[in-house]
Amino acid sequence: MSARNFLRMAACLFSCTIAIGFASADDDDGWVALFTEEGVPEGWVVTPWNDLAGETPENSEWRVTDGILHPGEERGTWLISEREYDNFILEFEILLTEIGNSGVALRAPMFGDPAFDGMEMQMADFRYNMEAKENELTAAIYRAIAPTEQVYQPTEWNHFIIELDSQHLKVTLNDQVVQDVNLEDYDQPTLRHDGSEAPPIKDRPTSGHVGFQHLSRENEPVQIRNVRIRELP
Repeated sequence: MSARNFLRMAACLFSCTIAIGFASADDDDGWVALFTEEGVPEGWVVTPWNDLAGETPENSEWRVTDGILHPGEERGTWLISEREYDNFILEFEILLTEIGNSGVALRAPMFGDPAFDGMEMQMADFRYNMEAKENELTAAIYRAIAPTEQVYQPTEWNHFIIELDSQHLKVTLNDQVVQDVNLEDYDQPTLRHDGSEAPPIKDRPTSGHVGFQHLSRENEPVQIRNVRIRELP
């Protein structure tokens, strides 16, 4: 093969490789995989569970091990994104125990309690709190919007798809739609843990941070995997 033909073939192969790369990115339809690197996640910060502006507790470093995200040794933390999101689809799997307690921060400001200053999608079996109301169990917007039914499976991997598009919230848990609501309809204040009133859901931020919580009793494990996010127009 002549040098000229070799260079022409090499250029063709390079162009084809680039084209395939762009096609693959388009096929992913905008999804971004999170927590793909082993070790401490970059672009995320650890905060106290009840105040995102608080100092990071000791022994609270979250890590990815064998593709699974784990919290640190200290109970009562959030792993919060440094980046802000407004409209998006968040997909992940989570595994707790019967007395496990976690949650997903949605559009949370970098201060206060995401459950009341942003939104928190609750993750907990009734055995964590035998007196819990429907809006304090898994797939609820904590103390504000109860899911249509409980399809959470304690001690098994649970598959979540959370979609926030402007004021529309849709949540699919284990292939079952358990939330499909207009946030504008929720115009009543909710009660914080100290009994004071938090803003109604309709008045909560429309942009903010996302994150995962560790609040399990007896420091029981929280395990999260296959996390990805897709921003919406």
